Amino acid sequence: MAASINSEMVFLLLQFLNEQNFNTTARMLEKESGFFFNMKHFEEMINKGEWDEVESYLSSFARVHENRHSTKIFFEIRKQKYLEALDKHDKDAAVEILSKDLKVFKALDENLYKDLTMLLTLNNFREVDRLCMYRDGETARMLLFIELRRLIEANPVLCDKLLFPSFQDSRLRAFINQGLNWQHYLCNNSLPNPTIRSLLVDHVCGEVNSAQASSSEANASTRPTPRGDGLIPTGAPVVSHSNPPTTTSLAGLMAGSSSLPNQLAVSVRPMGLNPTKYSASELAWGRSLSLGAPEEAINMQIDEAGPSNAQPLHTHVDEAGPSDVLPLHMQIDEAGPSDAQPLHTVIDEAGPSDAERRPLHSHDQNLPTTVVANLNQGSAVKSMDFHSVQHTFLLVGTTTGDVSVWEVCCRRMLASRNFKVWDIGACSLQLQVSLANEYSASVTCARWTPDGNGFGVAYSKHMVQLLSYHGGDDLRNHLEVEAHVGSINDLAFYHRNKQLLFITCGEDRIVKVWDAATGIRLHAFEGHNSPVYSVYPHIKGDIDFILSTEVDGKIKVWMYDDEGERVDYEAPGRSCSTMAYSADGTRLFSCGANREGESHLVEWNDTEGTLKRMYLGLGKQTVLEKVHFDTTRNRFLAVGDEFAIKYWDMDNINLMCTADADGGLPASPCIRFNKLGTLLAVSTNEHGVKILANASGSQLFRLIGDHTGTSSKAPLIVPWGASSSRAGTSSNTAVRKNMPSITVLGDVDANLVISNEKGKSKISRPIEINQRSQLRSLKLPDRFLPVRIMKLAYTHSGDCILALIGNSIHELWKWRRNDMNVDEMATTGVVPQLWQPSGGMSMINDISGMNLEVARVPCCALSKNDVHLASSSGGKISLFDITTFTRVNAFMTPPPAATSLAFFPADNNVLAVGREDGAILIYNTVIALAFATALDVLASLGEDDELCLWSTSVWRKKESKSLQIAPECTPSLHAQSRLQFHPDQTHFLFFHKMLITVYNASKLECIHQWIPERSSSAITGATFSCDGQSIYATFDDGSVGIFFAPALQIKCRINPTAYIVLPTPSSRIYPSVVAAHPLKPNQFAVGLTDGAVCVLEPLETEETWGVARSSRAT
Repeated sequence: MAASINSEMVFLLLQFLNEQNFNTTARMLEKESGFFFNMKHFEEMINKGEWDEVESYLSSFARVHENRHSTKIFFEIRKQKYLEALDKHDKDAAVEILSKDLKVFKALDENLYKDLTMLLTLNNFREVDRLCMYRDGETARMLLFIELRRLIEANPVLCDKLLFPSFQDSRLRAFINQGLNWQHYLCNNSLPNPTIRSLLVDHVCGEVNSAQASSSEANASTRPTPRGDGLIPTGAPVVSHSNPPTTTSLAGLMAGSSSLPNQLAVSVRPMGLNPTKYSASELAWGRSLSLGAPEEAINMQIDEAGPSNAQPLHTHVDEAGPSDVLPLHMQIDEAGPSDAQPLHTVIDEAGPSDAERRPLHSHDQNLPTTVVANLNQGSAVKSMDFHSVQHTFLLVGTTTGDVSVWEVCCRRMLASRNFKVWDIGACSLQLQVSLANEYSASVTCARWTPDGNGFGVAYSKHMVQLLSYHGGDDLRNHLEVEAHVGSINDLAFYHRNKQLLFITCGEDRIVKVWDAATGIRLHAFEGHNSPVYSVYPHIKGDIDFILSTEVDGKIKVWMYDDEGERVDYEAPGRSCSTMAYSADGTRLFSCGANREGESHLVEWNDTEGTLKRMYLGLGKQTVLEKVHFDTTRNRFLAVGDEFAIKYWDMDNINLMCTADADGGLPASPCIRFNKLGTLLAVSTNEHGVKILANASGSQLFRLIGDHTGTSSKAPLIVPWGASSSRAGTSSNTAVRKNMPSITVLGDVDANLVISNEKGKSKISRPIEINQRSQLRSLKLPDRFLPVRIMKLAYTHSGDCILALIGNSIHELWKWRRNDMNVDEMATTGVVPQLWQPSGGMSMINDISGMNLEVARVPCCALSKNDVHLASSSGGKISLFDITTFTRVNAFMTPPPAATSLAFFPADNNVLAVGREDGAILIYNTVIALAFATALDVLASLGEDDELCLWSTSVWRKKESKSLQIAPECTPSLHAQSRLQFHPDQTHFLFFHKMLITVYNASKLECIHQWIPERSSSAITGATFSCDGQSIYATFDDGSVGIFFAPALQIKCRINPTAYIVLPTPSSRIYPSVVAAHPLKPNQFAVGLTDGAVCVLEPLETEETWGVARSSRAT
């Protein structure tokens, strides 16, 4: 908290210095404090080419080798400094920069340093291809700043220092006024016109005549006596205008005495003495008292005679006093509910925005609120966790020590274990005595490992057990550790440097870190004063740390490399809380209840350790139980509270909606989302679990349930990548010899999809869509000739579609926000704008010098921040800024030509390029690329059918395997093909004209393969939906197949008559590319061979393709 107070004091000073135009001093304070990185000042220095000042300012916040972002920033600055010296033909300066400034990067990339050195030998460095677009220093600096700004915003050391907090003008002066008003109130002989001579000493009114004194004493008798409770009042008196003065702004009043109103009648009283709605423990958390009065006390008048008897008060500065002391006045914002906020709660003084305060009355269709299954566990549920890959596998732990694996769509328990110590002889004497008295223990936490190959179980008696799961009922003992003395309260898995760790905490007040492979204890963090309640590991930038909470509300942050605590603060109300980050790791939340039953759901500023917002709507706990909460899809929060599930939008403090799950829930039910957010499990009073689903989850239940509802046998469940011929540990997992080969993807019953001997899928009857009335479609406007669409993509924000046409021109369509499109997303209900900058510029790939008779493979890729487009039509690779359509750079003159492009999702400045002759890090000709940040890999496919995985941490090959594709399906360089990772990033999709396959990424094993019949048309495109539940595939007969992805089974077919209008009966138009919306699972776009782009969605009456909303899962 001290750091937060210090930073706020610095911001107050910076505001004052900027208002007084003390710019040099303000920049010095920014550098010395390190709290605020002034991007505007940084830009000005760069545009002026003040490189020494740029480095001096930057060095106050970051170091060269701090992380890769910092290294890149310093390198780009010094490189620009070097190029400008070369451009001025100042070889002496260039040599000095090269030998002093750039030499530090030689160890990182010696070849690059050699290339920079070679520039000294050239008369004009623009002769180098990579620098041919360099115009002049001024333009280069502008482009440099754009690049540096993105690097700074991505740099974990700098990204939290870019925002100057929003607060009222002249805030420091307002605080000084409040202090002086308070001092004047405490004067024994308050004068109506006090003279303020200096701010360096406390204000005291001078002596007055007897008449004035007696009047003052009389007035003083009506004033309240400050309470002697040890709370030092820090607020200012409340002002009440008997005759309101003329309206004058606060800034105007502070500017000089001439702005002061002639008469200002006040009734004064001390503020901050009355108890606020926050408890004393919350004030202790902030190590300060609340500033200001509680909202309900603001309008109270102390003088019972009313405002008319109030003494007028005029404050002015003695002209003989210091010339730099400005006039002071008394002005308090009487509307200030924000003043009642405790000091540690960082909220905009204007309070939550209208959007934040506005209640939501309708249920969001994306929330799982419909009950689709009931599972009978048999004992009270204590902990649950969905599988990280197979999204319908649920792990359940109970109060009797049982742990079970459920397939929720089949409503069947696949495997179960009772509590049992594997090696009682290895246990401590204390545990042996406890077990001898009562051989039972409750599960306190059950969690899957990140890869889903096993799970861990923590018990109420000393013990943690790790088990590996091999499908069916095959559970195998892996590791047993007596981790703590007493109950183990929480368990979490974590990968660090490719090593799987698990973290535990317990009643012995210690947090411990273990090697999951060997059971060796790696760290023990001590320092909690009460039992540790929960743990949560996280990584931010390059820093690994652990959050831990204790039952008395204390929160600590531990660093892996230092066994001492780094941060120590308290939860609101000293509540016993659990903590969790959003799925993208950017937002931190906590939820819990204190001993008084008060519940708190809050979002934290994890850098400052302060509150960003406190959510409304939680009830008071009548029975002290753990308050369970979870997050999903970087958007929603859910809490089990008051016999229901309550949902919030992360950006809105008001309760969004409530689901009672048809009743039967305990007061504080245990809840858990699956990783896609389509399902939610909630515990019941009847020792069971209910499964709630949204539209996508309901569809999943219907598709699977239709095939499992009539079967009395347990399904054959084969884990992803596992062999289907392996015998299980029980009869129901045995595979009959005469049964066809069965492969199962994720959540699906094994009987759902059966491959025949040729590897071709048996397809059940898909729903046929033949007419325009059966779907919603929109043809996007265009202005070019009917030329084939070569590449198609949505922007990551989902509000634009980008197309690369066969003539090397790009088209961009933008959807604007309006009454019919409030979320500003791509939709079939609104026609988008075919966007082009005001200058009429177009993004056209460089094809100069190309032999147009030689077929080339077009390729393009969008950066994660939707700013840069890398594209090639067989010539140079062009790098465009899609906000202005300007070509930032062009590089890599063919031959060899680029055949595939992919931006590294973790860094917008890293671009992978596959070339037709084999790139340096890619084996042979590369026809497809895809990144998976969760696995830290880049997948590539070569023309020789070689599938490779490359490590993105060291950029070396990890593994490779030949696809062994049938001859009729073999890819060729000039045919459409694609690699795409599933949203879980552990599997990927590959398609070619006669083949769709799904692979296990870690093992490079094919788990699904779909080959159309010989009479079928060729596949022209395929892509996962954004939730991974569907695959959209296009064919050269004009049809679109919609597959159920977990089984690779076609469920719906859209025929061309439903969305394509043929100019003549003999015309042949079909989709050449397909792209899925990044946020809407049921929307996709197709690019046609005639240059048109169509966006397709199911009817509003349907939950998803072919499934009516009126349908309900049974």
